[in-house]
Amino acid sequence: MNQPLHIVQNIIPLKIAVDFDGTIVEHDYPSIGKEKLFAFETLKQLQKQRHLLILWTFRSGDLLDEAVEYCRKNGIEFYAINKNYPEEIFDESISRKINADVYIDDKNIGGLHAWTDIWKMLNPEMDPKKIEKAMLKKSRKSFIERFFRSKR
Repeated sequence: MNQPLHIVQNIIPLKIAVDFDGTIVEHDYPSIGKEKLFAFETLKQLQKQRHLLILWTFRSGDLLDEAVEYCRKNGIEFYAINKNYPEEIFDESISRKINADVYIDDKNIGGLHAWTDIWKMLNPEMDPKKIEKAMLKKSRKSFIERFFRSKR
């Protein structure tokens, strides 16, 4: 397909592979680092657009379970985790590379873009000022909600 990304995404949902450490959260492996600004807000909006999010991470075992739970507590349920689809069972005949339309990873050439820039790249027809204002408003609300939840 030679169509621009924003035209393709209006036809079918994209499969988006998302790294965890250094991408959703700051690097602090094996601990979970501080949440990256607008990461969860952006991921939630992508899910609302019906894109399939795949957690694509080095983590495994208990460390992977902790990352998945952290994301779940922040409102993100992944379509698949380190798999192309939920039912996939790994064997030596299957490539470990995730088959996705988009990869969001801090190891990209040029590094990780800001989450607001990632949103703009995937939604070029939207007004950037409205996007940033809405995300900032949601981020503040989320912080306040989290602050008061932690005080209970």
